[in-house]
Amino acid sequence: MTEPVASSDTPGAPEPLGRWLRRIALRAGAVIVVCVAIGTIWMTNAWLTERFTETTRVRTELRLALYSGNVLSELQRTSVVPLLLARDPILIKALENNDFSSTSAQLITAREEIAAASIRLLDMSGRVVAATNRNLIGTSYADEAFFVEAQRSRETIFTTETQQSTGTEFDYSRALIAGGHPVGVIVVEAELSKFERSWAGISDAVAVVDSEGKIILTTEPKWRGLTLNAALAARPAPTAIERALQATADWANDPPDAWLRGQAVMRTETRIPFRGWKMVAFTGYESVRERVNAVLALEIMGFAILLAAGFYLISRRARVQTLAYRRESTELRALNARLSREIAERERVQKDLAVVEQSLAQSSKLAALGEMSAAVSHELNQPLAAMKTYLAGARLLLQRARVEEALSSFQRIDDLIERMGAITRQLKSYARKGGEAFEPVDMRAAVSSALAMMEPQLKAKTVRISRIMPREPVMVMADRIRLEQVIINLLRNALDATKGRPEPEVELILATGETAVLSVRDNGTGIADLEKLFEPFWTTKKPGEGTGLGLAISSSIVTDFGGRLTARNAEGGGAVFEMQLPLLPAENHTPGAGVKAAE
Repeated sequence: MTEPVASSDTPGAPEPLGRWLRRIALRAGAVIVVCVAIGTIWMTNAWLTERFTETTRVRTELRLALYSGNVLSELQRTSVVPLLLARDPILIKALENNDFSSTSAQLITAREEIAAASIRLLDMSGRVVAATNRNLIGTSYADEAFFVEAQRSRETIFTTETQQSTGTEFDYSRALIAGGHPVGVIVVEAELSKFERSWAGISDAVAVVDSEGKIILTTEPKWRGLTLNAALAARPAPTAIERALQATADWANDPPDAWLRGQAVMRTETRIPFRGWKMVAFTGYESVRERVNAVLALEIMGFAILLAAGFYLISRRARVQTLAYRRESTELRALNARLSREIAERERVQKDLAVVEQSLAQSSKLAALGEMSAAVSHELNQPLAAMKTYLAGARLLLQRARVEEALSSFQRIDDLIERMGAITRQLKSYARKGGEAFEPVDMRAAVSSALAMMEPQLKAKTVRISRIMPREPVMVMADRIRLEQVIINLLRNALDATKGRPEPEVELILATGETAVLSVRDNGTGIADLEKLFEPFWTTKKPGEGTGLGLAISSSIVTDFGGRLTARNAEGGGAVFEMQLPLLPAENHTPGAGVKAAE
């Protein structure tokens, strides 16, 4: 059978080293470019995000400083107005005379000059007697803090009152004194709501928090009167799409300081030097991401162009190789056809070899039977001679009418016949060809059966047999007849190795662990060449005494069982053969397998 010679250009043939190195270099280059692109984009994103975020935060801090200065300036300017109006003699005279016909007009003029939100004049009962908003005249504020505290103090009082609908009032109040006694209270409201309207168009959200942590001024109407944490927590749950988009948008940003209207924002705050107030601004990452994404888009485009150029070169080379492969397709088809014919021929030869191997195994068994025939005939001659003696004795006993003793002789004859039948059954069982169907087999029973068949030879050679077996069954999956054949071959080799020894001895040890191990040890001459031991037709016996197939066949049988057969020289002399077979799990044990194996 000829082997096809593959050229270096034939697909399936060994690839030239230069072409293989070029292919590896191209793949490595593509991987390196992709890794460099990912690393560059990642580092650029991190650096630009940090830089632009810090820039945005600084701008927000500057804006907050401007906002807080405006608020403080408005409060300081408005705080002077109650002091001036409380000393106005016209207002004091109007309260003393209870004449307020021109007082509201005077307050309206004053509001326009100082740009206050509103001005109210209250008498000692807390009723509004004059106001810039004439609709409030007659309204009672007797229980309000700005009225009650102004009566108790001779200083200007500052109070706040938060209302969800109209916003927060920032009031300065002061008592009007006449003759050492208060005659009324002037209330001036600072115009801070104008800042809320101006902030709303610049920042995402701005809030002014008082010393108690409550929001008193904010661009978010729902936040008024709440603490900052409660205001941030009170946001609608995002939908599944919004959560997915938000997770995608935030992967490159730093962890957000807070959430506003479902968007991640950074938090910036500054202190207002007035009654422990502070101002907090929340700025989104949109501007940061837009600037970062613009740079990342340029980088990604550059790497994409580089990869596209590389793929173009690779595809061009692939097209050239494809044309070369098309030219070689005819040769490949012819080569495949020839290989198919050779494979079919090899399969046929392998089948023939399997048949020959099975025939050789059977021939080896028959050769072993031939060697045992002399010993078996000796074993059969002894019962036959005994039976003749018992028959003669029984005839004499019957003539003398001693029937019971004659029946005893017949029973002994029956026992001898049973023994002869057992010997012939063992030989017939051993002579049968083994099958391919495996079954659970107790190796203890297989060893006992093999020893029983070898008993005539063992008696004839006076060999000492030592057997060490576990008490529990050692179950394996095997063909019982072929397993016994292997054990008999090992025993025969051990007997042949001990020829000429003054005290021949064979030791059989069956042990279990991860596998079942049967060791056959003899005190013979040992093994001269371990490497050729299991090769077919290799033997150390004289011509006519052996074919050299026993161990080769035994090794093949054990391999079919999923195990292995090994040999080594013992330290004290002799040889040791070990047969290892996989153990059968306990749940797969078939009841009666050991009995079946011993029959």
